[in-house]
Amino acid sequence: MRMRDRKVLITGGASGIGLASARRFVTEGAKVALLDCDAEKLGTAARELGDNAMAVRADVTNEQEVREAVNEATHALHGLDGLVNAAGISFWRSFAELTFEEWRRMLSINLDGPFLVCHAALPALSASGKATIVNIASGAGLQPRQNFSAYCASKGGLVLFTKAIAMDLAADNIRVNAICPGIVMTPLVERNLSLTGDRETAYQRYISRNLMRRFGTAEEIADAVLWLSSHESAFVTGSAVSIDGGSVFH
Repeated sequence: MRMRDRKVLITGGASGIGLASARRFVTEGAKVALLDCDAEKLGTAARELGDNAMAVRADVTNEQEVREAVNEATHALHGLDGLVNAAGISFWRSFAELTFEEWRRMLSINLDGPFLVCHAALPALSASGKATIVNIASGAGLQPRQNFSAYCASKGGLVLFTKAIAMDLAADNIRVNAICPGIVMTPLVERNLSLTGDRETAYQRYISRNLMRRFGTAEEIADAVLWLSSHESAFVTGSAVSIDGGSVFH
């Protein structure tokens, strides 16, 4: 019960890494608030997790919706001890074909979103006395990827945002870290693979980039999220942890 009585807000909590993290947290004794823009999936996820979970719908790019949702979660949970920013999007696009609208949408969800949620949650996290923020970045925030210019920019920005606010918030006893997953089999990645027109070739190309020759799972990333949110990582802040089967150094 490593998270007993801790209260955690998780964005992107209706699916993928966000939902996998919520499951781990509840199993370890936490109460969680799931924030997502998909009301139907959000309700399903909250019901699955039971009495220790609640749902708050918001678009992470909308400041007013974010502030209202964070306030609702804070009030319902009687405070916040942790935050996980797992909401995000990705898609393949060559730079020549990338539109400004697509560029702005990528940065708005993947970078503006964590800023807005962190800012809105800051008073409650500061009051906790021992709070954590975990941002889900990407290996693409550490190394460039072809046809991923917007995604790399958003996740690279998130890595440095994480390190910068870790410095700003240390005095408030808030630890801030990022996780940089490699390719993880989530609904979003499965959709991207299917859009290539040759799923198997795309799959083989991606697993060839890491030493373990497979995709990761959302549950494996959730284990790292749990560790960075627990007392077991009490001396860790400002880190960008690669969970990628050896992709970055390889």
